[in-house]
Amino acid sequence: MSATGVIEIAMADYRDPAHARALVSLLDAYARDPAGGGTPLAAEVLAGLPAALAARPQAFSVLAWAGEQPVGLVNCIEGFSTFACRPLVNVHDVVVLASHRGQRLAQRMLALVEAEAVARGACKLTLEVLSGNRSALRAYEREGFGSYQLDPAYGSALFLQKKL
Repeated sequence: MSATGVIEIAMADYRDPAHARALVSLLDAYARDPAGGGTPLAAEVLAGLPAALAARPQAFSVLAWAGEQPVGLVNCIEGFSTFACRPLVNVHDVVVLASHRGQRLAQRMLALVEAEAVARGACKLTLEVLSGNRSALRAYEREGFGSYQLDPAYGSALFLQKKL
């Protein structure tokens, strides 16, 4: 973390108390935002998330710092592509505080995510974005993300979920 006011981007250490606090505060800010659902995270999530991520070697996160203030976060989970027989990395959460949007922090954090994905031998990055979140969609498209299809006759892939 820098005291100079320069934004620093770094891999998170889930066991570092400052990183753990940054992770849950940024993720909670995202959850409270309409783009994140508008509901704060549960207390047990806030308390347990850093240790739960630390217990999963397939998880990694990137933090952005403005001095001692955390201002950005990307959470990633490694998966596996059976078609490529290689890992893939799902970009699960992208958070930039409103005070620091428009400074291309997502771009800088995603560059570090991509470097880590390459180091892990991943064949691709995946992410989901709400269709109405136009600024995020533009940012992802600038970074080379796009919808995909295997056969045009079957259309583009959709992201679905079933809560358990």
